[in-house]
Amino acid sequence: MPQPFHAVLHALRVHPVKSMAGYAPDSAAVEPWGLAGDRRWTLIDTAGKVVTQRQQPRLALVGAEPGPDGGVRLSAPGLGALTVGVPETGDRVVAEIFGTEVDAVLARPGSGERDADGVHRRLSGYLGAEVRLVHLDDPARSRPVDPAFALPGETVGFADGFPLLVTTLASLDALNSLVSQGDHPEEGPLPMDRFRPNLVVAGTTPWEEDGWRRLAVGEVTFRVAKPCGRCVITTTDQRTAERGREPLRTLGRHRRLDGRLVFGQNLVPESTGTLRVGDAVTVLD
Repeated sequence: MPQPFHAVLHALRVHPVKSMAGYAPDSAAVEPWGLAGDRRWTLIDTAGKVVTQRQQPRLALVGAEPGPDGGVRLSAPGLGALTVGVPETGDRVVAEIFGTEVDAVLARPGSGERDADGVHRRLSGYLGAEVRLVHLDDPARSRPVDPAFALPGETVGFADGFPLLVTTLASLDALNSLVSQGDHPEEGPLPMDRFRPNLVVAGTTPWEEDGWRRLAVGEVTFRVAKPCGRCVITTTDQRTAERGREPLRTLGRHRRLDGRLVFGQNLVPESTGTLRVGDAVTVLD
């Protein structure tokens, strides 16, 4: 039987461009491959490999919000404002992400740019490395979710491995308490944006999400696939792009599972619909 508890959807986060800053809407549509507009864009290097904050921590400083035509607006100190439209037609490229190839389209000219190369040139200049901005124009070409944790037909776009990530305020508070007692208390408390979730839930007990298997948020149901293994991006201050040692030092001591340092849970949608901040959250299994 479903076990209701006094938990609600505290916040939503959508990241239009992988590894760039996101925004917090009051509502968001859930599609089979994740929140509408989430991580449909990414940067690739000269070899076609996806570029993230792992290689370029300054991506954290680039704001990314949806544009009026379904494109994206980018802004950062030293980059200025850049509006990029959704490529209707254009050069097709292959973006490689964690060894999997995804068919994508190169960005078309942005506002104030004479050609698409201007978009790539400005972003390359900002990062000090040659990159190109690409768009996943058809999510039907998304890559499969890890078959060890997926059901047939489940796909994901440019997110690391799963369509959505959920975290809880209670677990962040518990983690910050552990950080304050560790070797580097000066690095805490850590904000939730270090973990780049899509859904943030309030009203649980610490680490309660470890036991979730199925979840309803408002009208939408999700399968909980696996705990989320964390990487160096969590040590990157999303406001300064500077790196520290936390939370990986503390996660390594207190939240190690099957050799991974974990925080949050990966989700796969079982249905579609619209999520709204304040929606009730119910554990179904």
